[in-house]
Amino acid sequence: MIFIFISERSAVVVAGLGGRGGGRRAVFQREAGAAELRNGDAEDKGPRGTGPGAGTELRSCRMSACGGCLCCVKYLMFVFNLVFWLGGCGLFGVGVWLSFTQAEFSSLPLSFPSLSAANLLLVAGGVTMVTGFLGCLGALKEQRCLLFMFFMILLVLVLTEAVLMLVMHLYQDQLDSRAQDQLREGMHRYKSDPSLQTSWDNVQKMFKCCGVSNKTDWWDVLEGALPASCCSVGTDPCVDGWPEPCYQKARQWLLENIPSVLVFGLCIGVVQIMALVFSLLMYCQIRCADKDLD
Repeated sequence: MIFIFISERSAVVVAGLGGRGGGRRAVFQREAGAAELRNGDAEDKGPRGTGPGAGTELRSCRMSACGGCLCCVKYLMFVFNLVFWLGGCGLFGVGVWLSFTQAEFSSLPLSFPSLSAANLLLVAGGVTMVTGFLGCLGALKEQRCLLFMFFMILLVLVLTEAVLMLVMHLYQDQLDSRAQDQLREGMHRYKSDPSLQTSWDNVQKMFKCCGVSNKTDWWDVLEGALPASCCSVGTDPCVDGWPEPCYQKARQWLLENIPSVLVFGLCIGVVQIMALVFSLLMYCQIRCADKDLD
């Protein structure tokens, strides 16, 4: 009788010759699976850099390729961009608050000081939020394309801010004059546009002012008369209006209520410069690490 036992790692053949008087048994054992076991272990490990842990292995190589500087720059850039993103949220929030505060003036031309400031804060806050998000994502993912995109957008933003500040400083008088001319042109729709009429009345009642630069601005519009909102409540007809001009009063109100925004904007500018520096450093470090891996 012959019994054959085959296991995963070995094959055992037992041969028995039976008889009443006894018999002989021969046992042959052969190690057939040793080579297969070694081959299987080699397949489990896989080639370097292609197995399940290859991403972590390559990332470790990348992190150590330039002396560990990449890790430090990565998290510093993430922190700065997080602050940058939060700053954008703050600017956007102030713009929304200012827009709601000036909602009753919404029919006035956008050159009105408080309205132009609200729109500027909304645009600047929105762009800052998007840019900060790209910076955080690029830092965490260590993607050169995202870092390059972030650097270029932020560079354009910083240059635009610098140019705007320079233009506003150099041409402040011309900009004020143009804005006042636009407001005077809009006054001619006072009779035909009810929403514009409401906005002008609200402005003059709130700031206790009359006209753009003085009360004579209304004479061409209302044929020598003044709107009732130029005088205190109960004065009808309004003969001697408020002496203060509305443009200067609105501008003064804006400067008195937004000093903290200016300081906040200065801090955001510093963070922008630091984010530019760290994004450039991180881009160079990743490029250095990729070259070393190649």
